[in-house]
Amino acid sequence: MGDPRRDLTSLPKAHLHLHFTGSMRHATLLELAARDGVVLPDSLVEEWPPQLSAADEKGWFRFQRLYDVARSVLRTPDDVRRLVREAAEDDVRDGGRWLEIQVDPSGYAAKFGGITAFTDLVLDCVRDASERTGLGIAVVIAANRTRHPLDARALARLAAQYAERGVVGFGLSNDERRGTTADFAPAFAIAERAGLLLAPHGGELRGPDSIRLCLDHLHADRLGHGVRVGEDPALLDRVVQQGIALEVCPVSNVALGVYSDLTSVPLPQLMDAGATVALGADDPLLFGSQLEGQYATMRAAHDLTDARLAELARMSFRASRAPSDVVDRGLADIDRWLRADPATVEA
Repeated sequence: MGDPRRDLTSLPKAHLHLHFTGSMRHATLLELAARDGVVLPDSLVEEWPPQLSAADEKGWFRFQRLYDVARSVLRTPDDVRRLVREAAEDDVRDGGRWLEIQVDPSGYAAKFGGITAFTDLVLDCVRDASERTGLGIAVVIAANRTRHPLDARALARLAAQYAERGVVGFGLSNDERRGTTADFAPAFAIAERAGLLLAPHGGELRGPDSIRLCLDHLHADRLGHGVRVGEDPALLDRVVQQGIALEVCPVSNVALGVYSDLTSVPLPQLMDAGATVALGADDPLLFGSQLEGQYATMRAAHDLTDARLAELARMSFRASRAPSDVVDRGLADIDRWLRADPATVEA
């Protein structure tokens, strides 16, 4: 048994990388599917969490197919409200104080009256969940790399319309090996003019070149994943100097085959280089691990001290778009967590 260690669920955190559909509880997926007679694949029922890989496009297609099936069970406004409320409850249970949840309204537009109507619904659900749980919540609207860049511009204009009304950022998700990054630059320019956080995915399925494109063409403030930046020391130095935050999701990195195991996720190397890192759960529905699990697995894999874990939590607040009072309170409570006697001892 090692030195006593503090309870990670009581460590205050900001959660900056959580996808909307992927935040759904597994039990909720099963319940909603049974209600409407949706037949789920075995990998989302008996074999959950599914065995995944994104080493090639065929593997990514299987992953995306499961995501689409999960999205299909959300059929009413109450379903959406439940998803957001439960995601908030799960984050609070894990020590979350602030959540920036990422959603692509075009994936729900046909069922919920268009992208504007769905965005209105999501923001209403966010307000309700925040009031019920005490968790601060904001929305990042994300375009899809597999769709036409003109669709991304429409979403960027939508995000700009809701800036200061609950939408704090604009992203670009899906398989980063698809599409041409530079083609999405006009959409990101719209979001940038509106003062939104720019947070495209990059540097997970593809290496440093993907990150460089996100910086050069999309003017990224944060990188969804970005975990492979260390493969290019000069690029890592650029990311550090520019203060680009990395939304690192260790469990999903391993599940998708980016790294062979959790000890291979280069978190200590990134921190040692001075990079800003915020741990995120990505898609708990498909990867089976929530926010606190990312901290716990990195503690175990790299023998991280509580001081290092506290600094990860601090960076999550500093990289967020949370109001200053939320950030200040979170940082103060992290300091108190670190000064306190360990609450639990891990075997």
